[in-house]
Amino acid sequence: MSCVNAVGVEVNTASAQLLGYVSGLGPALAKAMVSYRDENGPFQTRKDLKKVPRLGPKAFEQSAGFLRIRGSSNPLDASAVHPESYPVVEAMARDAGCSVTDLMGDEGLRKSIDLRRYITEKTGLPTLTDIMAELARPGRDPREEFHAFSFAEGIEKMEDVRPGMRLPGIVTNVTAFGAFVDIGVHQDGLVHISQLANRFVKNAADVVKVHQQVMVTVLSVDLARRRISLTMKE
Repeated sequence: MSCVNAVGVEVNTASAQLLGYVSGLGPALAKAMVSYRDENGPFQTRKDLKKVPRLGPKAFEQSAGFLRIRGSSNPLDASAVHPESYPVVEAMARDAGCSVTDLMGDEGLRKSIDLRRYITEKTGLPTLTDIMAELARPGRDPREEFHAFSFAEGIEKMEDVRPGMRLPGIVTNVTAFGAFVDIGVHQDGLVHISQLANRFVKNAADVVKVHQQVMVTVLSVDLARRRISLTMKE
């Protein structure tokens, strides 16, 4: 699973470039999502994602769990819990005599739940265990403590990039001589194999993999040749 999928993406602030990394979307649907957002305003709930043109049931099923909506009326929209599992969580909260928000914020309530009661043909114990772990992850206020990957603010084109900047990025390609990293400026930077770590690296694939989230420091920017040199050394 890519890091973007593992961490999740805040759908109301993410660029089309970043959304394109989400499982089930791709560049075309990502652009359609941003266009819909620009025309209609922020998505209020995950259900609103179904209104995006060409985003069909299959794409929604694959992507919804990775698309976070902070500030939604449903706190689960800011979590990795898939909408298909919302009824299970709502049943747990109902049986515990509390709200979903309370369940997410109270470890004691979560520990009181017997997961075996909620096993069905579609939902096994491993899935229920994952759901419970995700409910615990956001902490007391999932909306406040939610973190999703995003490119650096204000860094949108090569001209914005300066040597010495420390930027978040996503590995797009791993080669024999290093790794290419997307830093959100429509031109991937290169981390030469000698700059991947403080130690000697024989094989770049031992250090990074495609879609991995990394922090890089800019070494140089060559606008004329459209080249960005990066380092991952501390």
